[in-house]
Amino acid sequence: MVPVKEETVKSQEEKSMKMIINDTYVEVAWEENESVEALREMCKSGKVTVEMSMYGGFEQVGYLGQTLPSNDRQTTTSSGDIVLYDSDNIVVFYGSNSWSYTRLGHISDKNESEMKELLGNGDVTITLEME
Repeated sequence: MVPVKEETVKSQEEKSMKMIINDTYVEVAWEENESVEALREMCKSGKVTVEMSMYGGFEQVGYLGQTLPSNDRQTTTSSGDIVLYDSDNIVVFYGSNSWSYTRLGHISDKNESEMKELLGNGDVTITLEME
């Protein structure tokens, strides 16, 4: 068995970012791309709080306050998907849409009805922070 180097454990811990929707912690499988890395960098200075607004009956959208690198691709989203829109807006889906986005991650511990309950009843606040 090969021992795990302390630096490796430390770097994995440093890369762990969590999301809270209102007061509910959600598990996120984050993408490995430069947009997520930039989001992690934002979180290193402290919590990032984003006021979200319902849009289209299938998503919540919020302005990040700064532009992130993006690599938009035409995609069809599903409930739980987290994407970057227009380089400076984070979008969390509780339904589906087809548009050009940069994928950020996917909420992995909520099914479609739980996502709709969490996001479909008015504007929410999301908080991103490093663990």
